[in-house]
Amino acid sequence: MSDPVLEELDSGYASALADRASRYMVQHGVKPTPGNFAVWFAYSRGSPPGLKSAIDALIAGNKPFDANTSRELFATHLAPSTASRIVGNIPEQLKSVMTVAKRFVTAAIADSRTHIRAIGGVAEQAENGVDPRLLVERLMSELASAATRASELEANLGATSRELDALRESLNEAELRANTDGLTGLPNRRAFDEFLRTSHHAASESGEPFSVLLIDIDQFKRFNEQSGYGVGDQLLRLMANALRERLNEKDLPARYGGEEFIAVLPGAQLAACEATAERIRKSVSECRITRRSTGEVLPGITVSIGAAQFRPGESTAELVERCDRALALAKRIGRNRVVTEVRLEGRARS
Repeated sequence: MSDPVLEELDSGYASALADRASRYMVQHGVKPTPGNFAVWFAYSRGSPPGLKSAIDALIAGNKPFDANTSRELFATHLAPSTASRIVGNIPEQLKSVMTVAKRFVTAAIADSRTHIRAIGGVAEQAENGVDPRLLVERLMSELASAATRASELEANLGATSRELDALRESLNEAELRANTDGLTGLPNRRAFDEFLRTSHHAASESGEPFSVLLIDIDQFKRFNEQSGYGVGDQLLRLMANALRERLNEKDLPARYGGEEFIAVLPGAQLAACEATAERIRKSVSECRITRRSTGEVLPGITVSIGAAQFRPGESTAELVERCDRALALAKRIGRNRVVTEVRLEGRARS
C-alpha cells in the first residue's frame, strides 16, 4: 500500500527526507523498524508539529529512544486511535437517530390531530341526536386506535432512546481512550495537560496551593537492555500501581513519556508533596520484579523525583520546568532520591 504522505511529496524531496530520517535514527540509536522510520520521516518533515516538539524535548533532555518511547511517539502522533474512529462515526449515527425520531414525533402529531378531529365529529353527532350506541362504538374505536398508535410510538421512541444511550456510551468510551495511556492505564499526557490547566486556573483564582512531582525510573534503558522490553513494560505498570496506591483520590498521576511519570497534587504545599514523593520512592525501591518465565528475581529498581509548588503568577510551563530541573539534579547527585525546588534555590545562592 502506498503512503499518502509520500505521494504528496515529489520524489526528490521525499528521498532527501528519507535520507535525513535514516541519519537521525543512526545518530540516536533508533532501531530501523517501519514504525520508527515513519516517526523520524515525519520528524524530518516537521509535521505534525507536536511530534517534532516531543522529539526535540527528548533530545534536549538526552532521553533514550528505546522501544517504549518509539511506540509512544508513533501511537500518540501518527497512529489513528480507536477513539478517533469512534468519534468520527458519531455525527452520522446521531443524524440518523434524529431523523428517525423526528419522523416518529411528526407521525404522532398527525395522528393526534386526526383523532381529535374524529372525536370532535362524534361530539357533533351526539348533539344532532344520533343513536348513542353507535356513538359509543365509534368513540371506543377511535380511542382504541389512538392507544395502539401511542403504544407503537412508545416502542419506537424506546428503541431510539436505546440508540442514544449506545451513542453516549461510545462517546464516553472514546473520551476515556483518548485520555488513557494504553500500557499503564494511567491518564496520558493529554489528560495531564488538561488537569494541570484546571488546577492552575483554580489556584490562580483561589490562592490555594498545588504542587507537581516528576518521576523518572533510574537506569531504565540499561534495565530494558539487560532484562528485555517485556520486563520493562512490567516495570512501567508496577510504577503506575505505586502511584495509584500512594496518591490521594484528588491527585492526578499520569504517564508523561517513556519512563517518566508526573503527578499533580491539588491543595498540597511543597512539604506535603515531598513527603508523598518520598513514600513513592521508598515503595518502589522495596519492590522486586520476578521474571515470570524463569522465576528469576531481577535487580532492584529506583526512581528519582523532582518536586515543585506553584508560585502565583507563573505559567504551568515554568512550574513543570522547575520540576524537571529538580529531577535532573536528583539524577546528577546520585539518583534514588527526591529533590525539591528548595535545593535548586540553595545551589543557585551557593
